Amino acid sequence: MTTFTTPEQFVAANKANVETVLSLANSTIARAERLSALNLSTAHSVLEDSAASAKTLLATKNPQDLVDLHASLAKPIVEKVFAYASDVYAIAAEGQQEVSKLFEAQIAELNKNFALALDNAAKSAPAGSEPAFAAARSAVEQVSNVYDNISKAAKQVAETAEANVAAATSATLKAVGAQKSA
Repeated sequence: MTTFTTPEQFVAANKANVETVLSLANSTIARAERLSALNLSTAHSVLEDSAASAKTLLATKNPQDLVDLHASLAKPIVEKVFAYASDVYAIAAEGQQEVSKLFEAQIAELNKNFALALDNAAKSAPAGSEPAFAAARSAVEQVSNVYDNISKAAKQVAETAEANVAAATSATLKAVGAQKSA
């Protein structure tokens, strides 16, 4: 929507867009590296735990020891699964937040540029066209408000989902702990 009146404005806008894309790409690569490191660490931990569990299983002498061992091994496995899922979720949530911030900044810039274009057009518009420009400004403001409300609602949904996941994780870990105690 922006009208570029000079080549410098066009170059500056393109430079800003390239910088935004590069920033997003670098951030995405950093999250992919973190996810890869998490996966390797988890695989290493699972391998070590499996070897230790296998040795312990082989050392059991009677069926009751086997039952007790099964109960004692369940909780750490469940805890690690939930810890892994939580870490993956955190990495994904960071990415979503970054993309949201990027879009919010882009929309704010678009609204600013559109308002400037409206102001410039209003200055050279014929007399009597003020109501049309006022209506256009009002429409832009309403669209901006709708976007803000949608953005806030999406954030609330994400926070509620995160709280529900945390509550479910806690309840599951308590249930596994109670089963182990029983």
